[in-house]
Order: sequence, then C-alpha cells, then structure tokens
Amino acid sequence: MESDDESLLSSASSTASLDDDDVNSRKAPNWCAYRHLLDRRGYRLDTCRDVKQWYQKYWEGMLAQGYDVTRDLPGYTRACSIKDENELCKDAGLPDNLFRGTHSPSGRKVVIKAVHICSREYDAVRYICSPSLRKSTMNHSIPVYDLIEVPADSLVFIVMEEWYPQFMYEVPGTLRLFLSALRQSIEHIVFMHSHNMAHLDISVHNILTDYKGHYAFIDYECCRRFDGAHTPLIKGIRSTDVPPELESGGWTDPYKADVWQLAVLILRACKIAGYNVPELVAFVRPMLHDDYQRRPSAASALRAFDAVVAGLHRERLDASGQ
Repeated sequence: MESDDESLLSSASSTASLDDDDVNSRKAPNWCAYRHLLDRRGYRLDTCRDVKQWYQKYWEGMLAQGYDVTRDLPGYTRACSIKDENELCKDAGLPDNLFRGTHSPSGRKVVIKAVHICSREYDAVRYICSPSLRKSTMNHSIPVYDLIEVPADSLVFIVMEEWYPQFMYEVPGTLRLFLSALRQSIEHIVFMHSHNMAHLDISVHNILTDYKGHYAFIDYECCRRFDGAHTPLIKGIRSTDVPPELESGGWTDPYKADVWQLAVLILRACKIAGYNVPELVAFVRPMLHDDYQRRPSAASALRAFDAVVAGLHRERLDASGQ
C-alpha cells in the first residue's frame, strides 16, 4: 500500500516540452579552444595533474580519518592513462557544457558553465547576481565569480563556486538541518517571484550545498522573467517535473508551476533523507492541487512552512533521519 507521500508523487511524472530552440539548448564548446582565454581571466581548467592531485589529497584525508580507500577509481585511472599531465582532463560525470577548474589566485575550486549569450539562463544569472539582488538574504543562488562573454562565438562562461549535491549523496544529519535546507529552497523561490522570475525546474538535482549549512539553486535553463506582466501564462516547458496542467498540454501560471515543483521537491527530499514528517505531507497537499489557481503563492507556502516547523518539538528537530 502506498504511503501518503508516494501517492502524491505518483502524479509528478517527468516529461519534456517542445521548447528546444538553439539559443536555450545546452552548449558543448571545444574547451581547449577557450583554455587560454579563461586562464587570462584567472581560471585554470582541470588538467590530468590537477585531477591526480585532487584524488591524492582526498585519499590522504580519508586515511587520516581511519577509512579504507581504493585507488582503482575511474577518474584517477583515466587521468593516469594520459601521458601529458598538462592535457585537459574533463570530469566524465559532468555534461559537456560544464568543466571543473581552479581560481588561480586563490586556489579555490570552481565549475565553469558554457551557455549561449542570448539564453534565458544567462539573462537570469546576470540579473540574480547583480549587486542589488546579490546582497539579499533571501537570494540562495550559487555564488558566481565571473561572467566571461565571447560575443564572436555567442558564448558566455559562467564561473561558479564549487558546491556539492547534498540530497543525493549526504543528507542533513538532523531534522532541524533538513528543514533549514527546505526553508532556504522555498525562500529562494519567494525571492525570485518577488522579482518577477519563475525558476521552472525545481528539483533535488538543482540544489547544492557548501556543507556549511548553506543551500543554493543552480540551472536556470528553464527560467522565465516576466517584467511588466501582471498575470503571465505559459505552456510547453522542459523540466525535470512538470505540473499536470502542462503535461496535458494546457496553460499555467508560472509561479504556481514553481509551487507545484516545490511540493514535489519536499516529498522527494523527505524520501531520500529518510525523514517521516506527516506534517509536511499535509503542508504540501494544497501546493499539488490540480487546479493551479487554487495553489498557494510561494510566499504563503513559506509562512505555512514556518508554522509547521514552529509546531514541532525540539526532540524531533534534533533527531536524525536514516
């Protein structure tokens, strides 16, 4: 028999939309061709030497903590198989539009993303990272170091701080920390909506952490801005999870689509993290309403979420999940 959250998730199927134009599709640049340009801006793409050094430091840290390690890992083996240590060594686990690197002056690790200069993602990231928005405490987007335009090739390289996929690999240790991650996720969508933006691809895959209690959104490929539009409507989006009205080919309010996706995110995160919180299942029900007009706003959802958390006992908040 399905649990409440599983039955709610059953209607959250994934599908692709018809929106696949060239400007907003993923780019796969010849990274070698832009290596020197990025280097002049202070960013070194990972070489075979960098990859081997990373694995060696990782193993040293694991051994210091008393863990057994195996050196027979695909990434390390691949780096060792290339004779020239200065040759670029792309992470095979990343899509072709992403490359790992290092900020040369500071030694900080970065991830560089290539997008079209006219893409929705570049428009969204440039706006979110503007000085007036970046300082907002509600802005939980990944820190961006640099935006490097190459107009001749219609490309932009977005240089981001390297964060990590929390929910998919290491869940927060207590319910309190887990709820903090969820709250930051909801708060960022409230922030976006307050600036006439909809993310439209909210999922556990698109939220990262710095392992210091901070969470951030990535991937604004589906994002839309609606400056001057009081009641925007959309149809045919391509995203991880698609609301039922869009899946059937209809129209929807983009902000209410985000609310539906937030509900799916919360249920999936609970399942992955192993936290059974019936109050959250009840909380998300209105957010998953088939009639998008009857879903709450993101701001209303945040207030309701805070009310749920305020009603939980301290013992439950400090309890671990799995």
